[in-house]
Amino acid sequence: MPAFASVLAIIAILYFAKDVLLPLAIAVLLTFALAPISSRLRKLGLPRILAVVTTVVLAFAVLILFGLVVASQVAEVAQNLPAYQGNIIGKIRSLQESGADSGIMRRLTLVVESVGRELDSVDQAPAPASSAASEREPLLVEIFAPSRPIDTLTSLIGPLLGPIASLGLIIVVVVFMLLEREELRDRFIRLVGYGDLHRTTEALQEAGSRVARYLLMQLVVNCAYGVPLALGLWIVGIPNAVLWGMLAIVLRFVPYIGPVIATVLPLFLAFAVDPGWSLVLWVGAIFLVLELTSNNIVEPWLYGSRTGLSPLAIIVAAIFWAWLWGPVGLILSTPLTVCLAVLGRYVPQFKFLEVLFGSEPVLDPKERLYQRLLAGDPDEATDHAEEILEKDYLEDYYGTVAIPALLLAEQDRRRGVLKPEQMERVFGTAMTLVSNLEEIAQEEEHEEGHEAGKATEETPLAPATGATAGDAELPDGTGKTILCVGGRGPLDDASAAMLAQVLQVQGADVVAARHSDVADRRGKDIVPQGVDGIIICFLNEDSGKYARILVRRFKRRHPGVRVGAALWSEPQDERPKQLLEGGDFVATTLTEAVHEVLSDAPPLPATIPRKIQIRTRRPAAKAAPATP
Repeated sequence: MPAFASVLAIIAILYFAKDVLLPLAIAVLLTFALAPISSRLRKLGLPRILAVVTTVVLAFAVLILFGLVVASQVAEVAQNLPAYQGNIIGKIRSLQESGADSGIMRRLTLVVESVGRELDSVDQAPAPASSAASEREPLLVEIFAPSRPIDTLTSLIGPLLGPIASLGLIIVVVVFMLLEREELRDRFIRLVGYGDLHRTTEALQEAGSRVARYLLMQLVVNCAYGVPLALGLWIVGIPNAVLWGMLAIVLRFVPYIGPVIATVLPLFLAFAVDPGWSLVLWVGAIFLVLELTSNNIVEPWLYGSRTGLSPLAIIVAAIFWAWLWGPVGLILSTPLTVCLAVLGRYVPQFKFLEVLFGSEPVLDPKERLYQRLLAGDPDEATDHAEEILEKDYLEDYYGTVAIPALLLAEQDRRRGVLKPEQMERVFGTAMTLVSNLEEIAQEEEHEEGHEAGKATEETPLAPATGATAGDAELPDGTGKTILCVGGRGPLDDASAAMLAQVLQVQGADVVAARHSDVADRRGKDIVPQGVDGIIICFLNEDSGKYARILVRRFKRRHPGVRVGAALWSEPQDERPKQLLEGGDFVATTLTEAVHEVLSDAPPLPATIPRKIQIRTRRPAAKAAPATP
């Protein structure tokens, strides 16, 4: 509750003090954007004051010139709008005549015609009064007092005083921030993060670099979009093409909404100017080409404009800052939210800001997969797996994501929070996931077979002896038959199925069995003929004793076969490996398990079971008869 109250208090301050905070926010962001330019001028040999003044004067001169051009173009468009009324009405009527009539079209026609009548009535003189009218209507009389020149000048300049004062304040603040940038940084560190200089310095550097890179790269992208747009609209004959190009440069700073507005306005003007439809099609084609070029070529090339924010966070931030500070807040929403995300990354109390706004996944891949397994959603789990498998192999995915997710499920089972029906759901979803990845496994198997055959033609492969998990390549399993068995529960069965699929990729013939096939004394029926290796999979780290029992059982029945266990653990787990008496190997990771079970090393001799000596009790000696 104190944190929630603090957030509400900050929002209230931002809302009611926006007249003071808004110019300061603009000045801070402009300082971030102009700081690299000022630093570059200083490196060229200019003094600090001259570099700062030059940077600020050039920047604001460009902004003022930009605003004057836009204002003059808007005034010209406003004067020409009544001339386009006939084209609009004619196109709407043509749509009605072509059979596209609807209630919306009829209402739109009535609105345009009513607006046209109002415009025409302004130019027409009022009809003369009827001679039969006996009563005269009263005339409204308004008394005008002669205005003094000083009052007229005040009425003209008064509305401009506020924007001019804000602009002057912003310029002054930007100049002083650029001049005393290092001093302000040191004061901020002393005030906020003196106890942790390293973290505070990283936060300031990241916030400054992110905002400056975003503003600069976004400006470059917008200019690369607006200049060709203005040129294209001028070529096809759209009036005031310079205005639409300049508005596109500004509006594209507004996330998602700005590009739509920049597209709609020229399209509507093309609809109003041209009696036909060719101009609308040409304008639409120009926007389509520019959007495809900008989104697929320019922005990926200038990927430094990435903000580290999720798309939903950008939209929500735009709504929030527009509510707080109006249209200017809408333009500033992305840079301000970037600063909040950086604050959440480095300040533990504001960690929730990074979680809410950041674009990085908040769950590890294994946690995300486990959540999908709990929800019984194999489709999303498969989609996530396919995204990872675009870069990694199946062995990497199962070893670093899927089996660790099953380890999380095993931990919940041991804590008693995973109910039996949930465990069956996790098992069923995991098996469906393995089945969905079968096509990818076949592709990898074909790729492995092709590479192995090519390597054999070039250089004969030496037989693998004593391969370890540190080898770069997994051993070839062609011609080998392997049995993968789950240890004690459904989760172990799922891990055995994953291991079996990886072994199939390596070319081995694999039989996957469930733990129930061993528990009901049918273990000898599940072992295929000519088996070369048997591996039993356990997720429970305390299953060493039971693993020894199963390994000995299979070892006694198949003394010439390598038999071992996989006691799964995290790849980064540093605990010492358990040893199984009587087994050929123990693996803790999937890579190690594949190496061990496909190894050509000879199996250890089966342990002779300890004989149980049956002791018989000697009969008690009969007592001697008593002598009389």
